[in-house]
Amino acid sequence: MSGMSSDKLLCEIFKSPRKDETYLYVDKRRGLVDVPEALLERFGDPQPVMTLILTAEKRLARAKAADVMAAIEDKGYYLQMPPAKDSYLLDLYRTPTESRY
Repeated sequence: MSGMSSDKLLCEIFKSPRKDETYLYVDKRRGLVDVPEALLERFGDPQPVMTLILTAEKRLARAKAADVMAAIEDKGYYLQMPPAKDSYLLDLYRTPTESRY
């Protein structure tokens, strides 16, 4: 059995113990060797979440698989940050009794 072709990538996903909804995607065969030390220091001790086979057509929740694969090929990793919190969304969570100054 040969290595995976360029249209598929065996990807390992790690979550950050320090930052909610922050994930690091890497090539499982290379692991974390390509991730800069400074990023790992801020990320915290990477906690494995899952391993999956990525193809350009695969649907991911918050990223295009093709973008993830391109970043891993280019930099050796893909960092997924939490979605931006729009101010109007924060208004949805305010209680009607909360005072506004």
